[in-house]
Amino acid sequence: MTDDMTAFFTLHRDLPREGPGEPADVAWAVEQVDLPARAEIADVACGPGSDIGALRAALPQGHVTALDKTAHFVDTARGRFVADANVTLLRADMAVIANEYDLIWCAGAVYFLGVTEALTRWRKSLREGGVVAFSEPCWLTDDPSEAARAQWAEYPAMSDGAGIAERVEAAGYEVLATRLLSDAAWENYYAPLEARIERLRPGAEGPLAEVLDATEAEIACWREHRDEFGYLLTVAGPK
Repeated sequence: MTDDMTAFFTLHRDLPREGPGEPADVAWAVEQVDLPARAEIADVACGPGSDIGALRAALPQGHVTALDKTAHFVDTARGRFVADANVTLLRADMAVIANEYDLIWCAGAVYFLGVTEALTRWRKSLREGGVVAFSEPCWLTDDPSEAARAQWAEYPAMSDGAGIAERVEAAGYEVLATRLLSDAAWENYYAPLEARIERLRPGAEGPLAEVLDATEAEIACWREHRDEFGYLLTVAGPK
């Protein structure tokens, strides 16, 4: 593992979330479609398992197969749900999903593959009537500030809501519903990060100090420019 990756995981290890979100997002997504009571659910790129509990609550008779390719995320999630027979944790790549599901849930990670690419890959894993629910960063203005553009410079594919819909349709899906993630969803991610930064800052140097600085800048950018960008939660089904 590189020094940069070691620093990143020093900051992120054992945090409750790896991106913005809240249980209400999961509940809303499930309410948009008619899923079977015993639904098979895939939580793709599940991180430390932050949405597994909400998925179980929304579909209490369903079964959640949660997967992530980062071993310590899987270990953390497994520790949280080891006693739940309706949760299976796998170390696996989100690009290659096995089995078939009624709901594929992906919080904040579709951009690793691209919206069209991810939905295309996952279509073979959707049961009849199945849907994909995913959150994706998007612009909320036609003229974002230089600071906001700089923050998202490493994701040139970022678009507005209409652009996300176009990428959904390019995969042969249709948008069934959308919801913008709330400020509370962002705070659920950033507040624990800020607390961890405060604990790590004394004596931090080299790659760790750089990661802390970059994360503080990211949080500050959102607080100042939150009206310019956000995460759009989209529920989509094959046409």
